[in-house]
Amino acid sequence: MLHNEVHSHQVTPFSRFQEYLGEFVYGGIDGCVTTFAVVSGSVGAGLDSSVIIILGFANLLADGFSMSVGAYLSTKSERDNYEKHKRTEHWEIKNFPEEEKQEITDIYRAKGFDGELLDQVVNVIIHDKERWVDDMMKNELGMIKNQKSPVAIGLVTYLSFIAIGLIPLSIYVWDYVAPLNGNPFLWTISFTSVGFLVIGFLKSYVTGVNKFRGMIETLALGMIAAGVAYFVGDVLEGLVK
Repeated sequence: MLHNEVHSHQVTPFSRFQEYLGEFVYGGIDGCVTTFAVVSGSVGAGLDSSVIIILGFANLLADGFSMSVGAYLSTKSERDNYEKHKRTEHWEIKNFPEEEKQEITDIYRAKGFDGELLDQVVNVIIHDKERWVDDMMKNELGMIKNQKSPVAIGLVTYLSFIAIGLIPLSIYVWDYVAPLNGNPFLWTISFTSVGFLVIGFLKSYVTGVNKFRGMIETLALGMIAAGVAYFVGDVLEGLVK
């Protein structure tokens, strides 16, 4: 009873979010970097704010969809490959049980089991076909099933790409509706920098790196990409004049 209470207490909406935190972080980083690069390149080329908004949203929606589809297909392919090998293991256990039993024995002997204890471990494993197959998948093939939903991964990737990628565009939309005091690109740099720092902070939970390092690395990556885009836009604008 106590075990069930502890388990139900641990499974929270936030824990479900943590499960997909990696997809959220990398989708957000890609969305912010690519959209900020589009905005920077457009500003470097001297394009009008309305054009920047059009190009920015076109990139945001199209690239976000492309990335989410890629994440979905990658996860689905990985799961399909796992299931294919699992069916093969089921077939081998059914048709060559003695050979497969010997493989399990060899695997656990290599782990240090021996004698009567080895026999007991092997007998427990082969007593349940599903357990036997799962053990072969993990210890023979080195494959562990990804429990995450491919659809959820694609959706989280797309939503984070859109949500974080909107930051560089939001200032130009705001400026278009109600003109701001000062250069909107400077405001964009400031707001986007905050976005990079936040997503870099979250990335540190995924990668396990120092939080300050994760924030600075993400900020530097975004600024370098934006700087390159601005320079290219500025050069091309001068060439086509």
